[in-house]
Amino acid sequence: MINKTSETLSPVLYLPHGGGPLPLLGDERHAELVNFLKEIATRISEPSAILVISAHWEAEQPTITSGSHPELIYDYFGFPAESYEIQYPAPGNPPLAHEVLELIQRSGVSAILDDRRGFDHGLFVPLKLMYPNANIPCIQLSLLNHLDPLQHIAMGKSLAALRKNNVLIIGSGMSFHNMRAFFSSDTNSNKESELFNDWLIETCASQTIPTEEREQRLIEWEKAPSARFCHSREEHLLPLHVCFGIACAETPIAEVVFNQGVMGKRVAGLLWK
Repeated sequence: MINKTSETLSPVLYLPHGGGPLPLLGDERHAELVNFLKEIATRISEPSAILVISAHWEAEQPTITSGSHPELIYDYFGFPAESYEIQYPAPGNPPLAHEVLELIQRSGVSAILDDRRGFDHGLFVPLKLMYPNANIPCIQLSLLNHLDPLQHIAMGKSLAALRKNNVLIIGSGMSFHNMRAFFSSDTNSNKESELFNDWLIETCASQTIPTEEREQRLIEWEKAPSARFCHSREEHLLPLHVCFGIACAETPIAEVVFNQGVMGKRVAGLLWK
């Protein structure tokens, strides 16, 4: 068990991690995102540990990295050679992994540890910009491969106690993830991304929507404007559901911390604190 360090709740952050390693390669379409990732770390207190829920890991049951020194997983293809030489030697945190395991199991859900899996780019790309010294211990938690939004919110709720342990929780995904549209010149897709982005911001950040309604909107996210155009598959959205589940009991209203372009499409970053 990790020791409780403060009564102050640590933040929960849903952020866009961009296209593969491009934020680390000077890609100009990621300039606003790079600036945001560097700046957001200065706006929150330095955590004792970081838990990342990445869009790039799915499993049949909640699975947590538990190795002491995870390697990197270069889970992208077709990029320059330097993309496969990126280093981010952050240590793992086996005690925190066991804490997460216990919290999930306490909610009645079976979960497992994985001491061999490394860190995918949903972790090392944003964290290399946020915390370049790689000195903060990190763990990852998988999504569930059935992609059920309600169960991801429930998984988040089971982990709410981590906020009292100075653990920064990051949902790493993208609020728009239509790969064909990223490389299309069709400007209609820009409008589609803005429609869904506006709905998402309203759902998570409006001062007037009750918590129960926020949750129901996220469960029924497919009803949102342009939802399936923006997410033909929802793995890049569901880290947000976990974040909401973690935050909703204490701080259900998010702050919009990013609302700009990534590869020409409007995407959101949200902070619960």
